[in-house]
Amino acid sequence: MQVMSSRKMKTMVDEEVESVLKERRDADGFGESSSWVGIGDGFMGKVSEPISGKSDLLRWVWRFEQVGRWVGAMAYLSMGEAHRRINDYLNRFCDAVSNQDGDLLKRLLSLSSNNPSILSLADALNVFQDANRLIKQNDDYAQFGEILVNLFRAFQSFRVGGFVDSYQAYEKAANAFIQEFRNWDSAWALQALYVMLYEIRVLAEKADKELAVNGKSPEKLKGAGSFLMKVFGTLVGKGPKRLGALYVTCQLFKIYFKLGTVHLCRSVIRSIETARVFEFEEFPKRDKVTYMYYTGRLEVFNENFPAADDKLSYALKHCNPRREANIRMILKYLIPVKLSIGIIPNDWLLQQYNLVEYRNVVQALRRGDLRLLRHALQEHEDRFLRSGVYLVLEKLELQVYQRLLKKIYIIQKQKDPSKAHQLKLEVIVKALKWLEMDIDVDEVECIVAILIYKSLVKGYFAHKSKVVVLSKQDPFPKLNGKPVNS
Repeated sequence: MQVMSSRKMKTMVDEEVESVLKERRDADGFGESSSWVGIGDGFMGKVSEPISGKSDLLRWVWRFEQVGRWVGAMAYLSMGEAHRRINDYLNRFCDAVSNQDGDLLKRLLSLSSNNPSILSLADALNVFQDANRLIKQNDDYAQFGEILVNLFRAFQSFRVGGFVDSYQAYEKAANAFIQEFRNWDSAWALQALYVMLYEIRVLAEKADKELAVNGKSPEKLKGAGSFLMKVFGTLVGKGPKRLGALYVTCQLFKIYFKLGTVHLCRSVIRSIETARVFEFEEFPKRDKVTYMYYTGRLEVFNENFPAADDKLSYALKHCNPRREANIRMILKYLIPVKLSIGIIPNDWLLQQYNLVEYRNVVQALRRGDLRLLRHALQEHEDRFLRSGVYLVLEKLELQVYQRLLKKIYIIQKQKDPSKAHQLKLEVIVKALKWLEMDIDVDEVECIVAILIYKSLVKGYFAHKSKVVVLSKQDPFPKLNGKPVNS
């Protein structure tokens, strides 16, 4: 077989791109485009939609570049070598199943991590176009034909950046794999199943990005959630396969949080926490940590801070200490929870895990500095809103007011111990003005009334004299790990 040089192939691609650019250059709205076939037809597909703007044009140039890189790789791959790579993969797949080698099988299914062996197989498939015949002609291969044929399609499409096609093919392969998995008595292929479910989620995210770029509705991640729910149903039961249910649950959490449909987590959580066949400590540590992280976040959104504290603290305690990024993710939610129940973290913790956005929040609580708290919330508003903790942090204002009153009380006690328990509202107003907070006496009276109602201050008002009379015993109760007014 005569192989064209990579330079000549690259020139062909460049000429084709230039031709497209020339046709549409400076055209008003880039005009209408008739259907035509580009380099790599069958992998890129036909351009059946009009190129209607610069973003569309750039998208197709990018696809040409993807194919150009593929063409360059193909220039050095003979038909014989391509045939050998495909046969080698098919043999290893069948050996993995017959020998129940889960480690080998999961490596053969991994795609999105840019697995070199899978990418080289994809190159071979794009040279040797008759792989389906190889599968059908061999009984060992044919019994897994539905899995293998769709895997090959997924690998080919992924190699040239066609993530929508790759996702659709991979989902079909995964569906066929599930049918086989149900028939296997033991859970030897559980790790391979994990890889397929992970790939389904990651490919769905990539496919949705591609759809969005093309001006279409992103829907694949939602479809991946429905697929994983079916898998969850097959794993919820007795036997060793049930251990996979928690991994599926964690993948579902990631999908639901990504889509903003966290209410869908509830039905999965009920299945995990109420089913008698589950013993939580039986599950792998990795899955338990992930599960507690996401359920802890749910409790934060529901403002159930004691439950959130328990779950996120469990995740932090059992997280691999070498996974600093994961620890930081846990602390992003655990720190606001701890602050809400009156527990202030050490500065070294914020420094070690680069949680600088919380530094001034913590300092504001320590000092009773309302101005600093509001400045910190404003400075990192986007970050706190994205994390979903902004409202949690905003409610810390009551604790800051409590701390401010306590500081005034301590200063008065040093000057005149006999009148330390009597705080004039005017003094509080002056302290706030010193912090550049323009709040009048009536507003201060309302704030102190709330503090008394929320059990952050013990005392009562002497309205005529505009004085807060504090209790002589523990006038500023500690939260002691409980949320305000719980």
